[in-house]
Amino acid sequence: MSQRILVILGHPSTDSFCSALAQTYIHSAKTAGHDVRVLRLGDLRFDPILHHGYTQVQALEPDLLSAQADVLWAEHLTWVFPVWWGGIPALMKGFIDRVFLPGFAFKYRAGKAFPDKLLKGRTAHLLVTLDTPAWYYRWVYRMPAIHQMRRTTLALCGITPSKTLLFGPVLGSTLTLRARWLKQAGALFEKRSFHVHRQSRAVVRHDHQGDSSL
Repeated sequence: MSQRILVILGHPSTDSFCSALAQTYIHSAKTAGHDVRVLRLGDLRFDPILHHGYTQVQALEPDLLSAQADVLWAEHLTWVFPVWWGGIPALMKGFIDRVFLPGFAFKYRAGKAFPDKLLKGRTAHLLVTLDTPAWYYRWVYRMPAIHQMRRTTLALCGITPSKTLLFGPVLGSTLTLRARWLKQAGALFEKRSFHVHRQSRAVVRHDHQGDSSL
């Protein structure tokens, strides 16, 4: 059964390994018969600063209005981003601050400690790159960026994260290892969670796997 999938590239650069992961994921999703839209945050024109918090309404730029429409359209959201300083990139945080607003993503009610979840019924994948070994980020740093996204952002809005993949360290990684990571991203569409039959994986080109950065 096909799904409406929104892929959000949180890396500001389209010449990164995150971008290569996103491209592989998009190709595999379309090959599996899903309807895919893409938001490359580095290409959007918007002010990432929520200047007055929630005390005043800050008009949304056209790109953010379009992004909200894409989120409402989607049944599944896939976030592809690097971990920088233990957290998510500033551009991606600004995007979330500006787009996932009260009245759109959640809504507080008088007398209730927790808000209504306005984006219920959606699922999510997280594809995350690191320059720290994945095991070290998981067990020593306790994955602050992952918890921020899964628990205090997506779950708060009613979105259920179904799979998180950590790729790292990217710095110093070989082409062979990157090809393996790309295959892992594409293989998500062989899982039962998408209710599709096994598909051939995307062809991995060793000359198009992003630069040496995250």
